[in-house]
Amino acid sequence: MGEAAAPRTMASSGIRGCRFLEYSRMDYVRARDLQLEILRRKAAGEIEEDVLILLEHPPVFTLGRSGEANNLLLPREKLTRLGISLQKIERGGDITYHGPGQIVAYPLLDLKAARLGVRDFVHGLEEVMIRTAADFEVAACRHGKERGVWVGPRKLGSLGIAVSRGISYHGLAFNVNVSLEPFSWINPCGMTQVEMTSLCRETGRDLSISPVRSRMKGHFREIFRLGQRRV
Repeated sequence: MGEAAAPRTMASSGIRGCRFLEYSRMDYVRARDLQLEILRRKAAGEIEEDVLILLEHPPVFTLGRSGEANNLLLPREKLTRLGISLQKIERGGDITYHGPGQIVAYPLLDLKAARLGVRDFVHGLEEVMIRTAADFEVAACRHGKERGVWVGPRKLGSLGIAVSRGISYHGLAFNVNVSLEPFSWINPCGMTQVEMTSLCRETGRDLSISPVRSRMKGHFREIFRLGQRRV
């Protein structure tokens, strides 16, 4: 699959300093608090660089600001028994699942400084996932008006963002070797009868997170023109 060109506003931007924060696994609430703290410090001018957080979450469902609670198909009592929480959050979109084996990326970018509109930013996040899938010989693509990336009718990666004071937060979730069963307990992204997939399923290979994350990180650097700052 050939690489699609990055949006013009990204290509015309200069290299921007970025802190890459990588974690193996982090509780969802703790990761959200980390984003909000970085957001506060960037808005106050205490952190000048952009920040990209890459991690996995323990099992959790998140419901975006436009989400409907009835898109959770399991009783709350069963979720409690399974030890899975439901978090109502401020990102766009509806309900989704995060769990081990899924790469979650939270880019905290100063969109104004990067000369990025929201539409171009979302396009760039999708492009990160499309190029990452292509590295493993999976032809993912955009799918009409539905956000995220798809392999045929199956959804491989989702996104939901928020913007505060011109700074992005929340981001994308890309399925590598995550269990797909929990997606059957919801209407993913508010869509009925949508089939979720993973990189392992599409390749028929047993892939680990590490090489996929490394590729994704490189594509973030290329598409959003991010220069790494070591901390």
